[in-house]
Amino acid sequence: MSACADNTRKVRTTTRTTAVLAGAALLAPLGLLAATGDAAAADSGVWDRIAKCESGGNWHINTGNGYYGGLQFSAGTWRAYGGTAYASTADKASKGAQIAIAAKVQNAQGWGAWPTCSARAGAYGSAPGSSGAGSAGASAATKPAPKSVSRKAPSSSASKAAPSKRSTAPAHASGHTNRDMSRGGHGDYTVRGGDTLSGIAARHATTWREIYAANRAVIGGDPDLIVPGQRLDL
Repeated sequence: MSACADNTRKVRTTTRTTAVLAGAALLAPLGLLAATGDAAAADSGVWDRIAKCESGGNWHINTGNGYYGGLQFSAGTWRAYGGTAYASTADKASKGAQIAIAAKVQNAQGWGAWPTCSARAGAYGSAPGSSGAGSAGASAATKPAPKSVSRKAPSSSASKAAPSKRSTAPAHASGHTNRDMSRGGHGDYTVRGGDTLSGIAARHATTWREIYAANRAVIGGDPDLIVPGQRLDL
C-alpha cells in the first residue's frame, strides 16, 4: 500500500472519531436537561399563594369551620401527618411548621389536596419544604406519613373551590333567576361590582366558606355567582 493511501485512511479515521466525540458533547447537555426536568420543584412562594387563596393569607386563622391555619388543615390530617409535634391544631403552629406538614401531605397526595388553590398558585412538581419549621421538625419527620389518609373534604354545600367568577351587573344576571334581587338579604355587607367571596373574605379576616355558609339563602346554590346589591352577613 502506498504512503498516500495510508495517510488517507488515517485522515478518515481521525475525522470519524472527531465527529463521534462532537456528537456526544452536543447530546450530553440534552440528557442533563431531561434528567433534571422531572425533579423540578415549585418555587418557594407557592405556599404563600395557596394560603392567600385558602385563608386570605392568615396563617393563624380559626373560624370554627373545622379547618385551621393558612393552608386550612382539618384536625385529622394535621394529626395524621405529624402536626401535633408542633401544636394541637395548625392555626397554633408557626408558618414554617404548617409548610413542613403541607409538604408531607403533598408528597403523599399531590397538589390535589388543594385542588383549586394549587392550580391558581401555579403549583407544579415536588413541594418546596420549609427551613423554619423549628426543632420539632426532626421528631415529626421520623413518623411515616400514612398514605391512606386524605384531606377531609368540605360538605357538599361548600365543596366547590373558592369562587373565581366576578360578580356581574344585574342586567347580565337575568338568566339566573335564583340570584335575582328579591334575594337581596339583610346583611351588613353590600356586594359591589367585581366582588368575589374569596376577596370579601380576605378583607374581613375570614374564609369564603364561612361567608357562603352564612348566606346561602341569599347567594343560592352556586357560590361562584354573586350579584351587586346583595347584602351578606359577615
